[in-house]
Amino acid sequence: MVTVALPDTWVYALRLPHDPRAARVARTTVRAALNSHGMAEVLDVVELLTSELVTNAYLHAKGPASLRLTALGEGRLRVGVWDSHPYIPAPFARPPGDRVPPASLGTVGGRGLFLVQEFADAWGGWSLGDGLLDRGAGKLLWFEVGGRC
Repeated sequence: MVTVALPDTWVYALRLPHDPRAARVARTTVRAALNSHGMAEVLDVVELLTSELVTNAYLHAKGPASLRLTALGEGRLRVGVWDSHPYIPAPFARPPGDRVPPASLGTVGGRGLFLVQEFADAWGGWSLGDGLLDRGAGKLLWFEVGGRC
């Protein structure tokens, strides 16, 4: 009898419409993928941070967004969220040593990206073009959790 070892690297991608329900769809997708791959130890953090990035994509971009989950092996997961707005917010636009201060108590928003820097092991962002000839390709924000950094 041959035993098949399941790979510890995999990728899921999801295209999300510009819809207020996109964050819920993203959370459901993350929960299903991570549960099926035995990654429950990072589920709550990944679900929260994914929801924050997808919500920001909905609030600040006018078009669709994309979600990509990538298992890098050894329990490490990278989550990327693409949207059509080229602006890269802090902490994604700053060097890793720079920290974003927490939002003031009276503000309604502004906590999501602070949560990324507090709970993710690594994060970053890439502008995908915002010049005249780039046709506004947007940006990709990503974070990593789990395993070894």
